[in-house]
Amino acid sequence: MAQVKYNDQGLVPVIIQDYLNGEVLMLAYMNKEAFRKTIESGTTWFWSRSRQKYWQKGEHSGHIQVVKEVLIDCDNDTILIKVDQVKAACHTGYRSCFYRKLIGGEFKIFQEKVFNEKEVYS
Repeated sequence: MAQVKYNDQGLVPVIIQDYLNGEVLMLAYMNKEAFRKTIESGTTWFWSRSRQKYWQKGEHSGHIQVVKEVLIDCDNDTILIKVDQVKAACHTGYRSCFYRKLIGGEFKIFQEKVFNEKEVYS
């Protein structure tokens, strides 16, 4: 874990990918403590840049990410975590945060929602 190069804010970008089908689910940031918590718990923890606090994916929704594999890129400054995603990764109700595709010069929704975010987060 000492090889990880954190940026000047002490953070490293982390790509979350579905372990079975390779779908990219989300991008978030970890600091050293969030990375340690992730490795120790076997579920993903992140550092919220906007709220300035730790958060565990699925702590409120139950949509946790079970860590299956952790990889690092050639520059040691980006982490890829392959997970078993429970239900969905995106807080907007979609399985992936990347649910919009550029079509004809506009980003359009191409996935179906898998849960109602108003019911889960109200």
